[in-house]
This record gives sequence, structure tokens and C-alpha cells, in this order.
Amino acid sequence: MVHARRAVFRHGMPRVREWAVWSLPRPLLALWSVVTCVYLAWIIVGAARFHFRLSDLVLFAALLACGAFSVEMARRASEPAGVVKDVYAVWELPVVFLLPGLYALIVPAIRLTLTQWRVRRAPAYKRVYTVAAIGIAYGCARMVYMGLLPAHVDPRAYLWSHTEMWLIAAGCGALAQWAINQGLIAAVFRLENPAASIKHELFAKEMLHNDATELCAALLVAVGMTISDLTLIIALPLATLLQRSFRHAQLLNEARADAKTGLLNAATWEREAGAEIARAVRTSSPLAVALLDLDRFKQINDTHGHLLGDEVLRAIADTMTGVLRDYDLAGRFGGEEFVMLLPQTRATDAFRIAERVRAHIARLPIASPTGERVQVTASIGVAALDAGSSRELTDLLAAADAALYRAKASGRDQVQMISTTRGLHAVSSLPRAVGGEGQRPSLFRRAASS
Repeated sequence: MVHARRAVFRHGMPRVREWAVWSLPRPLLALWSVVTCVYLAWIIVGAARFHFRLSDLVLFAALLACGAFSVEMARRASEPAGVVKDVYAVWELPVVFLLPGLYALIVPAIRLTLTQWRVRRAPAYKRVYTVAAIGIAYGCARMVYMGLLPAHVDPRAYLWSHTEMWLIAAGCGALAQWAINQGLIAAVFRLENPAASIKHELFAKEMLHNDATELCAALLVAVGMTISDLTLIIALPLATLLQRSFRHAQLLNEARADAKTGLLNAATWEREAGAEIARAVRTSSPLAVALLDLDRFKQINDTHGHLLGDEVLRAIADTMTGVLRDYDLAGRFGGEEFVMLLPQTRATDAFRIAERVRAHIARLPIASPTGERVQVTASIGVAALDAGSSRELTDLLAAADAALYRAKASGRDQVQMISTTRGLHAVSSLPRAVGGEGQRPSLFRRAASS
């Protein structure tokens, strides 16, 4: 037996040491460890106080079955990468309000295990963190909920005699769950990429509306379950419709976005930028357009591989989203070229914004698979539409392209600008090497006088 244990230890420990979680940066690993340990400790404490009742188990199984049906619905569409918005809380929050606390702690583990098996395989440490974060959020929601109710009352019976107070307690618990879950997710976003826009990723208007709708639906299901367990038969089609509406919103966003970076794709950016420029001309408002091109990006791909190149592109997109304002438009034109539209922005302010983007890119902490730091820089050309000027999008892009070409010719890793006050017109530029750095479609093979 001793020899067998030693053999297992010898062969098992290398696999543990090779877990992907150990490759995380220390702050992320510390957060993962703390959240996971708190979650496991909470389950142990909850299990010690748990009292089994068959009626509770039946209700839990019914809600779990509805959650499993939602997972199967997601399987048909496939789970997207990144932050996923779905309707699982519609079935899981009633567990928090109607059943003992241990059920609320373990329900995300069951659901995400099913998701890992049936929908999409993700790195195990990411699933573990998600389970722990949701479980802690549900545990805190129950603490808030029970803390607002009188001691030693049956929540389902209390609802009928004190409906208003029950709804207030459940609503506060639901808000606590949402806030804690969002906070734990935001912490990961901040540690992974300090320049990423948490507001854009987690607190966009559409996402907040979806979250509010989901929480309200969960409260209605919890109230209905106190009347009859058959409420689930009515709630399931409605939740399915809600889930489809969420998926439809995600599909609309994906149709507008570049698949690799999440920024606006070229067609969407041009359409929205054209509308912004027309509005600026009509209202005599200042505006600026900036073209960003990564320096020697082909060399990064050739030296470190295209996977690292994709990582660089995503880091650039996160940096732009984090630095730019909510009403600015950032897009990817393909390859290593990005574009920005800055409404209500004078020439000097546009230059400062572009310089801030360039400086953040130069400080990006990107490392190769061997641990070597990869230096990433960008050149940016800015064209400003001054108040009262009248120009088309193609004119501004041509001017920004000329300024970008001048930034490349002047040594790269800098910002150059052209203003319409000096007269803007397109002229022929020197041809660039085919396939070389900064190559762009024929639309941009123009320059402008400075």
C-alpha cells in the first residue's frame, strides 16, 4: 500500500505542477486562490449545518432541470468567448430564496460542470473561478435576504403574510448577488489588462438592462413557486424567450464587431463615422480621425508566431477601449491597422488622446512564450476637422493616412497630425512595398498637404 501511494504521488504531482493555473501572474493566482478557498470553506460550513428534507430536494431538482434545459439551449448556439449573458439566474436565485443555503452554493458548480461537458470546454481554472465567484455571490445574497427577514421564519410562508417586506428582502439579496459577482469579474478584468474598459465589458447599457430583466424574472419565478411548483411549466417558455432575446442581442453585436479584437469592423465603423462627420459638419462641431498602424508587426509574427500576434492585436484593442471615451468610435480596418473617430474634439485634444494611446501601447506588458518581453509600438496619424469646415470621411481618412505615413518616415512610435485649417486635399503618395508594413487598401493610398 505504501509503495502504491508513493507511485501515485510520483506520477500525480507532475500533473498538478503542470496545471495551467500556475502559469497565471501572481496577482491573478492570488485572487483565484482566495476566491476558491473562500468558496470551498463556505460549502464545508454549510454542509455542517445542512438538514435534509425530501421536499427541498424535489424543488431543487425541478429548478436544476430548468437550468439544464437552458444549458441545452445554449449548446445549440454554442457558448461565445468572453463575458456571457444568459438566463441561469432565473432558476438559481429562487434556490437562494426558497431553499437552504447549501443548495445555493452548489448549484453553480453543477450547472457549469454541465456547461463544460455539453457546451464548450474552457480552461478548468477559469470554470473553477466562475463557479466560486457565483457561489460566493449567491451565499452573500442569501445572507442579505435572511438578514432582512425576521429570525426563524419560513420564507415561503412569510411571503403571503408580509409580501412587501419579502419582496424588499429578495430584491436586496438579488442586487447584492449582482454587485458581488460583477465585482469579482471586474477584479479579473483589471488584473488581466489594466487598460481594458470594465465599463464597456460589464456595465454597458444593454448589459445592465439584460441584468435587470433577468433579476426581475427570477423574483417572479420565486414568487410563483410559493403558489405552486407547476409555475415552472409557465415560466420555462418565458425564460426561453428571454434567453433567445439575449442571444439575438449578442448576434447583433457580433455582426458589428471584428471577431479577433471586439472593436467595430471596417464596414460598421465607416457607416457610423460617416454619420458622425455629417452631424459635425451640420452643427459646426470639431472632430478628428486617427489611423493607427503597429510598427514592424510582421516581424513580431515571424519571430514569435501568429498566436502572439493575435494576443498583441487584442491588447491594442483593449488599450484603445480603455483610453478612449464612451462616445469615441474605435475600429479595426484589417491586419495591424486600427482607426479612431473622436467627436467633439479639437485638433490639440485629438493629438493628446492619440499620444496617450501611443504611450499606453508602448508600455504593454506582452511576453513571448519563452518569457521574453515583446516591445510593441505604434505610429498614429491624426486629421482634425475644425469647427465650421466641411469635409467627407474619405478626405479625413486620406489626411490621416498622410500623417501616418509621415510618422512612419520620421522614425515610427510617434503621432503626426494634419488640420483642415491649412487646406485639405488628396494627392498621390509614394507607393509602399507590397506586403510591407503599413500596407492599406487603395482608398488610403493618398496623402494630403500639410
